[in-house]
Amino acid sequence: MRKILGALRRADERFSMIAPGDRVAVGLSGGKDSMLLLYALHLYQNYAKKDYDLLAITVDLGFGNYATDVMQKYADTLGISLHILKTNISEIVFGIRKEKNPCSLCAKMRKGAFYEKAKELACTKAAFAHHGDDVIETLLMSLMYEGRMNTFSPKSYLSRRDITLIRPFVFLREKDIVSAVKRQDIPIAKNPCPIDFSTKREQAKEIVDYLNTLYSGAADNMLNAIKTADTYNLWDKDWEF
Repeated sequence: MRKILGALRRADERFSMIAPGDRVAVGLSGGKDSMLLLYALHLYQNYAKKDYDLLAITVDLGFGNYATDVMQKYADTLGISLHILKTNISEIVFGIRKEKNPCSLCAKMRKGAFYEKAKELACTKAAFAHHGDDVIETLLMSLMYEGRMNTFSPKSYLSRRDITLIRPFVFLREKDIVSAVKRQDIPIAKNPCPIDFSTKREQAKEIVDYLNTLYSGAADNMLNAIKTADTYNLWDKDWEF
């Protein structure tokens, strides 16, 4: 866990993610990333000697086969309160709306429900477990599908929700998370979504994996390029065509 906590500390110090007195809500999906994030932030309270409260929120989309008992037992083991929010998002997205590309609407509704619950619980920060590979994949998807260079920020204040979103794992690669989860024997709750692993993000992940077969340092270099904004050499916004 030393590497995990070290990367978390670098992100915290660079982007001022967590302050003493914060009440942090972790978005707990049951996947490896969020389960490790909950554990890491639990350890970080002592590691960084910061006095902040920590809790977890799970948004149950309503598929009916979500292993929330696994997450509840895990949170209980850590002594962290878990709030399971039951919703009918799956019915709206797949049944009523019959979305052909459901991920966007589902994510919007899921995050909305999460933030509403976090504010109800008087949280000042919301923590998501997006890591460095997610940063790269989001940039690729933005380039391919939107025609712009864009990825998510490590820290964002959401004025409409009056809460700050932090992503403490942005300096970590997915392989580091996989390794830590195995070493710490952290339980995983399977994602019940019927289209899991068949999304545009999975396609972007495959592209990154392919680039790494051509050059083993490709993904690391891409993440480093995003980190170091002073190395950008892009066309000026005022350029006339």
